Amino acid sequence: MQRKEPLKEILAFHRALWDHDGMRPSVRVNFAKVLMCRTEALGAEVYASSTEQKIVPHTCKSRACPSCGYRATRLWQRQMWAALPDVPFAGVVFTMPDVLWPIFQRNRHLSDDLPALGAAVIREWARDAEQVCPMILVVRHTFGRHLNFNPHLHILVSAGGLRIGSETWHSGLRFDKAALMKRWRYALITYLREALRRGLLQSDVALQVMRALLTTQYERWWNVDVQPCASKEHFLRYAGRYVRRPPLAQYRILAHSLEKVSFRTKDHKLKKEVVTEYTTHTFINLLADQVPGHYKHAIRHFGLLSPRSRGRTFGAVFADLRQIRRQKPQHLSWARSIEREFGLNPLLDSRGGSMTLIARRPPSLRRG
Repeated sequence: MQRKEPLKEILAFHRALWDHDGMRPSVRVNFAKVLMCRTEALGAEVYASSTEQKIVPHTCKSRACPSCGYRATRLWQRQMWAALPDVPFAGVVFTMPDVLWPIFQRNRHLSDDLPALGAAVIREWARDAEQVCPMILVVRHTFGRHLNFNPHLHILVSAGGLRIGSETWHSGLRFDKAALMKRWRYALITYLREALRRGLLQSDVALQVMRALLTTQYERWWNVDVQPCASKEHFLRYAGRYVRRPPLAQYRILAHSLEKVSFRTKDHKLKKEVVTEYTTHTFINLLADQVPGHYKHAIRHFGLLSPRSRGRTFGAVFADLRQIRRQKPQHLSWARSIEREFGLNPLLDSRGGSMTLIARRPPSLRRG
């Protein structure tokens, strides 16, 4: 029998595996929120019509919650689509060799700097290559298909930008994959070397061994992907899979027990779906690795999209492109957004009558 909320069941049945002092506080807080999501522990609104009454519990808004992620993703995509001009974009993916993944897994404070590092690489390359400043949106991504910790960056870059020193738009920015790879490789290895020199990088290996590892990785080829001239809609749909959702969709979980969890995933080499199986303890630890720290943003804006630059230069961008700058979309209420995305008005009773708010229930603050 297929379970409706397998992730919540796993977290509830195995709470002792994550709710302890050895787990990061952000993991404990977010997993506890998932368990309370859509229960009266977080509070609720009471709606009524002439014939019926409905209690609507609050949602948790956690980025580890599969129930909250879809609506938040759609709202983000709607806002970004309105904010961006209609120009071609490129999707750039900055990866790193797998031997470097454990460094960032253990030193999570270093991974917080990856978006700024990747954006600086693209900004400096665009300046040197074409003397332009592009729009840059960076999505930090930490998980692979099998829930392994795989830090990399998905970056939306406008295929053009404002000429430096002027307010004219230059289109046709040609992305050089090899040049971007070399700059990204140099920037990341230099950053790790400096962190090592300052004592900010923790590792179980000797200092000389770590230095040799960084030198070896600097001398090899890195994988950098560039998908040029994609529309903003294409990238926003792609990035939306990662910015507000947990790393594993619940429908992919096939079974779980006291000992193990199995789920479906795509194998790009075999070009088919395969079944991945972990012990429950390993599964929860892998899932916990993907929970961001408190106040850590999944999305960062740089170049012409940085908050300061948008207020100063976006008027010139739209004027030179002869496009009308769109207004920020109006905030959608909970009921309106549910109806928009799922075609169902949650504030209609079984007879189609309208329901109105009659009371609010405060959170009970009990956990799980």
